[in-house]
Amino acid sequence: MAHAPTLTDDKPKIVLNQRMVWLIFGALMAGMFMSSLDQSIIGTAMPTIVGELSGVEHQGWLVTIYILSLAVVMPLYGKFGDLWGRRWPFLIAIALFTIASAGAGFAQDFNQLVIWRGVQGLGGGGLMILSQAIIADIVPARDRGKYMGPMGALFGISAVIGPLLGGLFTENADWRWCFWINIPIGLIAFAIGWFTLKLPSHRSGRRIDVGGIVFMVLATSGLVLATSWESWSGSRGYDWSDPMLLGLVVGTVVSVVAFVIVENRVADPLLPMHLFKNRTFSISTAVGLIIGAGMFAALGFLPTFLQMSTGAGVTESGFLLLPMMVGVMVTAIGSGLAITKIGRYRMFPIAGMAIATLGLIWLTRITGDMSMVLFGAMIFTLGAGLGLVMQTIVLAVQNSVDPHEIGTATSANNFFREIGAAVGAALFSTIFTTRLVDNLNEGLATIPPDELPADGLGIETLTPGVVNQLPDALKELVVNSYAESLAPSFWAFVPLLAFGFVLTLFLREVKLSDTAGMVARGEAVVEGPPHDHGHWHGRHVADHEDEPAPDGTVGAPGPADGEPVAEDAGSRAG
Repeated sequence: MAHAPTLTDDKPKIVLNQRMVWLIFGALMAGMFMSSLDQSIIGTAMPTIVGELSGVEHQGWLVTIYILSLAVVMPLYGKFGDLWGRRWPFLIAIALFTIASAGAGFAQDFNQLVIWRGVQGLGGGGLMILSQAIIADIVPARDRGKYMGPMGALFGISAVIGPLLGGLFTENADWRWCFWINIPIGLIAFAIGWFTLKLPSHRSGRRIDVGGIVFMVLATSGLVLATSWESWSGSRGYDWSDPMLLGLVVGTVVSVVAFVIVENRVADPLLPMHLFKNRTFSISTAVGLIIGAGMFAALGFLPTFLQMSTGAGVTESGFLLLPMMVGVMVTAIGSGLAITKIGRYRMFPIAGMAIATLGLIWLTRITGDMSMVLFGAMIFTLGAGLGLVMQTIVLAVQNSVDPHEIGTATSANNFFREIGAAVGAALFSTIFTTRLVDNLNEGLATIPPDELPADGLGIETLTPGVVNQLPDALKELVVNSYAESLAPSFWAFVPLLAFGFVLTLFLREVKLSDTAGMVARGEAVVEGPPHDHGHWHGRHVADHEDEPAPDGTVGAPGPADGEPVAEDAGSRAG
């Protein structure tokens, strides 16, 4: 249930103007870029990093620890921001991320690097969540599309440009620049945030949901660890006979059940269960989970495939993925501007999921000798679909909940997307690896033993460098086996994306609010010229009414404190 926090003092309300919004937006974009970039930038640098720091056997932890800490803190930042304000949590997140980036860059052994990566995740989770929640605080939903569009584009851009930058730094400078690059960006973002992020602080007498936090951490940790197969062994696959893994799965299920029970009983839950009764929230969150799974499944093995099939280096393979980044940028920014202009959003996730599903189906046609122009068209299509969906569903969620729960709802949507990415990547890896082993064994059985490498040719040795040094006939066999394993594996995720498309058909078109979150909560007033369509003054405009409210604003007031938002009944707060 929503509760109104109490302002810490009787100072005048914060005054928002367009210049302040753009300055804050710059700091938020810098923070989001750092956080999302670090999910992918070390991928191409990984062999060099683990080789130099002697961590080959445990290299999976560099990815797992970041995803784990990122996911665990997302709900905490969202809830605590709703309770106490978002200024200090955001500054703390930037500071943590920047300091951890420096520490990771100067790490002298593998254990130090893993620890600093974990701290990076603790800051990165806050940067992702608070950036989107702060935009909801200072910009009305009616105008938010043109800000959320670039934010959505950042996720796609970072997923593609991360491996590219990682390759550039590793080949031309030092892998440590994968982390040091965050230091100047973090310092600039912190300075801008310190001077321009004039957001209210609250005090709250409500008790922290300790039980919910504990079970959320246990459930999230168990799920991420169980699905991050690389963290358990150096082999590429699951060993479900391992008692430790089975025990982890059981413990995860128990923690999830306990979390739901606790959240239904406490007065102020970390993740209010009543949010799931809101159709827009539930559908958008499910679509976010599906997007996370499908996007990372599609991207995970494409760079390696390109390096094997074209002989491209790590940097060149990154350039070959640029069409996907262009697709995401064009549609994410374009749809954001269109939403601001027309005031409607439902059509975009519907079209986006349809296009993304078709793009993934098209990727099932990849071959080892295909044209790179055709490949570029495939991934451009997939990116174009994703760009229409990613931030539009966040906007829909924020527009459908009480202004006092914007942070909680935003963090939940992002949290489930990260969980989808972790689970999707693990499942795709298992499906693909199983197919590759079978195809390789079948193909190698036709090759005379004296033509095989002296130490054999197992899946563990299939790096692009090794493959490109093989005799032409053997290289063609391996590349074709890789393509014939990768292409059908995409089919496993086509039904998932198709289901996401069906879900978007049930989204309701809830009128976008004309009031920024802080204005709706009575924490700020807006000054300056109105936008083109006259919404900048932050007037309260009801979804279906246009009459003076009891407080003198235009439109009906939102629900009272503690009253759930009846979104599906056609009304919403603010």
